[in-house]
Amino acid sequence: MARRPLPRILTSGSASIARSREFARTAADSATDVLQPLITVTRGLRLLAVAGRRRWVATPKERRGPMLFLGAACVLVVALIPYGPGLAVITVMGAAAWMGRERTPVRTGPDEAETGRLQSLYDALVPYFSVADDPGPLFSHGGDWEKVFSGYTFDGDGRLTRLQVSYPAYFTDGEESSRARIEQLLHAKSGRGREYRFAWDEETNQLVMTVLGPLPTSIAAQRFVTSPGETVLGFTDADAVRRTVPVRDGEETRDASPVVWRTGARSTEPHLLAVGQPGSGTTTLLRSIALQALQHGDVLVVEGSGTGEYGCLTGRAGVLAVECGLSGALAALEWAAHETERRLITANRARQAGHPAPDDIRRPLWILLDRPSALGPLAAADGRPDPQELLQVPLRHGRAAGVIVVMTDQFDCLDSLTETVRTHTRARVVLGPASHEQAESVLGVRPHTTPAAEVPAGRGYARLGTGPVLRLQVPATPDPHDDATSETHRRAVLDLLPGHETPPDADAAEPLPVSVPVEAIPAEPAPAEEPVPVEAVLVEAIPVEAIPVEAIPVEAIPVEAVPVGTGPLGTVPVEAVSRDAVPRGAGAPEPAGKPRHAVAEG
Repeated sequence: MARRPLPRILTSGSASIARSREFARTAADSATDVLQPLITVTRGLRLLAVAGRRRWVATPKERRGPMLFLGAACVLVVALIPYGPGLAVITVMGAAAWMGRERTPVRTGPDEAETGRLQSLYDALVPYFSVADDPGPLFSHGGDWEKVFSGYTFDGDGRLTRLQVSYPAYFTDGEESSRARIEQLLHAKSGRGREYRFAWDEETNQLVMTVLGPLPTSIAAQRFVTSPGETVLGFTDADAVRRTVPVRDGEETRDASPVVWRTGARSTEPHLLAVGQPGSGTTTLLRSIALQALQHGDVLVVEGSGTGEYGCLTGRAGVLAVECGLSGALAALEWAAHETERRLITANRARQAGHPAPDDIRRPLWILLDRPSALGPLAAADGRPDPQELLQVPLRHGRAAGVIVVMTDQFDCLDSLTETVRTHTRARVVLGPASHEQAESVLGVRPHTTPAAEVPAGRGYARLGTGPVLRLQVPATPDPHDDATSETHRRAVLDLLPGHETPPDADAAEPLPVSVPVEAIPAEPAPAEEPVPVEAVLVEAIPVEAIPVEAIPVEAIPVEAVPVGTGPLGTVPVEAVSRDAVPRGAGAPEPAGKPRHAVAEG
């Protein structure tokens, strides 16, 4: 069958039709622009009429009569006053133009891209939140996401920042493995590179996922508003704790939410263990704790790595020692164990006597150990005890004795920690990038946030006793002697350090020794072959008239108080001789600081 040719108007007139359509569209747009004020006023008059009719319908019938009378009175007044009708028309046109203006439509739901993202999340959760024999499943293939996602929020880039999910009651939300699968899935589908918090409500079968913002890293070391016995480990989210402290953040002062660790006799977490990878900020945390501890206590530092990170504390007031070698570390820890025992004994005696504790045991003693596991192999090779064994007494009895132990180490050395260290360090900190398994091995429970791949130094988690796991950012406390430290941070640390200790002047503290002329005390020498015991020599055997009166008056030397010391013929103590009775020039004084007794020669 032969094809008929198209009509001429459809073959040759297509270009003319296209030009006509373009001309008509341009004319319509121009007319719309010209008539836009009239269109706006007309739309406004219609909206005013609709609002007036709605108000008239909502008015009770018994009030319509007074309303009509009031309206008529207003119209009469406007008509009688000069220029009233014109002003009334201008007012109505202005109100109509305001009501008829184009407004940005209020967004009432997600756009197309956000709807696709929510549907993708719904489809991904179907295998985990559905079973085959569920008669009315919440999650099913091809189902509607609106009945399970009760709340959602997107940022400017179209990424989820908050999502509330309703899951079926038969889901095993009490098992950590089941929760971990859902959290990992939501983390992957919502976008990596951010940190998410998951809040499970088992009672109402609700899961709330929230994107957490980064913690501030600009807070440097400073004096925090705390009471004695409180130490600020770092700062966390505003909704995680109920307390705030004022801090200097750059050039401004603001309130921040601190993670406060309480120590003392009534503390349930008297000792702390911090674990992290190299460069994670454990040394920064230890240095920050040392600066705060020096306000009210004494500090003993043992550095196992031997890198000299605590050289700025050497010789400062309140710093007992900074030990880096094995011998010094063992000696310092052994002294700390004896000091703990002494404090316990002193406190017990004072308690039994009904007296308050002496002042020398009230000042806290802080034992700060940075990587003590590095000294363990050296001690074993030398046949000496492990440094952790010397910590048993401070760890077990430190709370009652006012001794606090703070210990840092790395993840690869956790197996070398003794059972005493694991049991008594109930305050735990994990810094740096760490998996859920590594964080759980230190904290005891899994964090409720996803671990970030890249975190700044001093960033991690903290858990005090059986409390919740909190995000933590340690204040910047670098080594002021490091060349890479900025001048601002160096000055902040140096301002917190106490002054250098000046040893007391022994020459000024001790009285000058007084020597007695040797020739002023004659005595019979004892036979060389039969030495006479010192106790057998009597002071009365020395004739008083043999002593020159002009050298030492007889009444200045009480005979009963002059014992005989060691030596060939005995020694007269300085205390028995009156200082005023010794003439100047009778003998040269001994060197200051090394008092000696004058020995009488035969």
